[in-house]
Amino acid sequence: MKKDILTINELSPEDISDILNLSAELKGKQKAGKPECPLIGKTLGMIFEKPSTRTRVSFEVGIYQLGGQAVVLPVSELQIGRGEPIADTARVLSRYIDGMVIRTFDHQTVEEWAQYTSIPVINGLTDLHHPCQALADAFTIMERKGQIRRLKLAYIGDGNNVAHSLIEICAKTGMNISLACPKGYEPDKGIVEQAMKDAKRMGSRIEIIKEPLEAARYADALYTDVWASMGQEKEHKKRVKAFKGYQINKKLLNIAKPEVLIMHCLPAHRGEEIAGDVMEGKNSVIFDQAENRLHTQKAVMVRLIK
Repeated sequence: MKKDILTINELSPEDISDILNLSAELKGKQKAGKPECPLIGKTLGMIFEKPSTRTRVSFEVGIYQLGGQAVVLPVSELQIGRGEPIADTARVLSRYIDGMVIRTFDHQTVEEWAQYTSIPVINGLTDLHHPCQALADAFTIMERKGQIRRLKLAYIGDGNNVAHSLIEICAKTGMNISLACPKGYEPDKGIVEQAMKDAKRMGSRIEIIKEPLEAARYADALYTDVWASMGQEKEHKKRVKAFKGYQINKKLLNIAKPEVLIMHCLPAHRGEEIAGDVMEGKNSVIFDQAENRLHTQKAVMVRLIK
């Protein structure tokens, strides 16, 4: 496994399988009251340029459960907020801590951190990728379905950072993915083209279409995200209009497989991208996904920091 996890694409299928299996092992031991603490004496630095609930809490609790500790480093309280280059801050922090989680806007920012640190860097979210979320999602599907390969994930909505990481993890694990996105909101072409190569090797299919009903047909999992991500709040009215008809609701639920999993990375806007009754229905595994962020990220930290 590489030093850093900035995208799912950088992981091999074997890396992903290893992380998912370790996630199950760590979760089982934690639930049984027999947690492992392989990171005693290790410190995780956490840098946030965006608001965070699940990423911050799951990493902070996760490193604690593994025997280590977290140091939260708001950018406004670091010297980079006053003009110190990332290159300098990164090299200094490498002398103090054992790994870093960075949640930021431009993906090049985490790449720059990774370039100058001698310690592992984990992408906690950028505008282009959200690998930690995709790992938790794959683990949730595996946990519920007993497998990933040959299943169909239908993603309905914006071709955003979450969609990009889902495309990559489906390609790496042999899961089929069908994305229904309005015109102008499709996922990045370069990411899709690269994932297509991996999907071909794994025998899976990636399709980008416009019609939600077509994407949802025979799906094993239905997935959505907010229509306006962080930093796009000013586009909300425009996006609500563009995404009309792209809601996960009972109509889509009924065209998917009977035991379809309803998924959302949260936070959710009930009544927009997902109907409230579907989100709270028996098929929903949304809060399992949120919990599993803790377990998959613990697995990532064990593999990178230990």
